[in-house]
Amino acid sequence: MVKRIKHSLEYLINKSAQKKTSESEENLLNEFALNEYQNSEWDDVAMGSSYEASKNIYENIQLRIEKKKRFNPYLKYMAAASILFLVGLGFLYKPSVAIEKQLTFRTSSIPKSIQLSDGSKIYLAANSLFQYPEKFGSEERNVSLLKGNAFFEVAKDKKHPFIIQSGAIKTRVVGTSFHIQLSKLKCEVIVVTGKVNVSTKGQSVDLVPNEQALFEGNKLTKQMAEKMYLVNWYNTDITLNQTTLKQVISVLQYKYGVAFQYNDEKVLAVPLTVFIKKDASLENVLEQINYITNLKFKVYDEIVKVN
Repeated sequence: MVKRIKHSLEYLINKSAQKKTSESEENLLNEFALNEYQNSEWDDVAMGSSYEASKNIYENIQLRIEKKKRFNPYLKYMAAASILFLVGLGFLYKPSVAIEKQLTFRTSSIPKSIQLSDGSKIYLAANSLFQYPEKFGSEERNVSLLKGNAFFEVAKDKKHPFIIQSGAIKTRVVGTSFHIQLSKLKCEVIVVTGKVNVSTKGQSVDLVPNEQALFEGNKLTKQMAEKMYLVNWYNTDITLNQTTLKQVISVLQYKYGVAFQYNDEKVLAVPLTVFIKKDASLENVLEQINYITNLKFKVYDEIVKVN
């Protein structure tokens, strides 16, 4: 915007100096300095003494114009140029959309939760990164899941849609609850309550409870969600009774933001019952599974190897 103002003024000043302006352009140039000055808002904090200096420049120019009985066309250039100079320095300020102060919420080895300014609650899995504004703007409620997994309980507000950017996809809701799992290769959105729209470039799906969207290989698909993905991993203790290691791993991936690697897929069928406390660390859960099954686990940052 500032560049456009500068270019327009420079063009008119040069054109007028060559006496090639139309009557309407001359009128615009004559009135620009005064009108722009009176109708603009100034950033007093940022300008400090520059505000008073620029005001004096403008007023002095106007006094010189009044003292001249015969109109001097170059005085209008000086008035416009003074405003142009201030615009070029970034002093002239017209507020448009308020800039929202962005905050970052990061988890390490244990999941944590946060409540946003609108009352929405976000349960962030371990090894996750979330960005949100200190206070939402007047239109949309925009946040970003930059890494890992999260469960969202979004406060209902039809006038202000809640939009989550996670990788290449956007999830749009007005009030609902759902999971988002983001990794380097894919992103999943699983709906627990309400309706959710998931979109990316040229692709869009609408989801209802027990449905999920999968974005992988630049393709967005919709499918039924596996029951284990709907487990309340985020804010309560979990009992996985008479299940398999495969299903336990599914929950652990969500809760702790890790990926499991194994050489033999047969281990996924190992039966077990596991109790996971809400604030338990991944290491504590793996020790419990090791005690039950004799399987060995080694954690390498965000990778868990099963032997």
